[in-house]
Amino acid sequence: MSIDALMKGTDYSATPAEVNLRSLMGGLLLADWRQAMIARGYGWNVTVGTLSTGIVGGGAGTVLDLDQPEFILGVPANYALIPLDFHIQVNPGIQTTDSHVTEALIAVDRTQTFDSTGTFTAETPLNLRTNNSTGCPIVCGSAFTADTTDPVLSFELMRNEALTDVQGTAATVNLYQFRLDYEPKNPPIIIGPAMVVGYWGGSIAATGYAQLNFLAFASSLVKDLA
Repeated sequence: MSIDALMKGTDYSATPAEVNLRSLMGGLLLADWRQAMIARGYGWNVTVGTLSTGIVGGGAGTVLDLDQPEFILGVPANYALIPLDFHIQVNPGIQTTDSHVTEALIAVDRTQTFDSTGTFTAETPLNLRTNNSTGCPIVCGSAFTADTTDPVLSFELMRNEALTDVQGTAATVNLYQFRLDYEPKNPPIIIGPAMVVGYWGGSIAATGYAQLNFLAFASSLVKDLA
């Protein structure tokens, strides 16, 4: 005996309506919730650095500088951001002595959003559904070389740090690969006003790149959940 079943559900419109359930493949397949959000146009990408031109860390200096980050994703009031995956690649400078540090950090400020102060490069997020050209609610900047309003690092999402031990031959030592890959299994829901802040740098000036994929949507979808 076989049974044919017709399944229905409600859609995401302002006035929810009953609709037939269907997947990209035309069958009753359950999509990953992240992919479902991307399909609806809520997924975004920001790329920091271009081609072979990276961003010098530490506020165009060396060590991490609180008010000169390498990138900010500003979440305004009434919106929420969920990290999908954040990747940072850093090219450390030639290490010259023991105990030189190269580091990268991604943190969240849950107290305020980005106020667009400072000297920086404005970044325009691109939708992860490539036929969607709508604007993103997240305000993004990179390569800060003059102070923005001090972020409050409420909690860290991830960091990486490497320490140099040159064993007496400084000129021949380098950290040839330095990465930070944040791919959360259970990502936080960052509700605005808030921001995600990223840094890299070290004892010796380091150049880096970042690829930032995230979801952004109206916070009303989640903030009143019990």
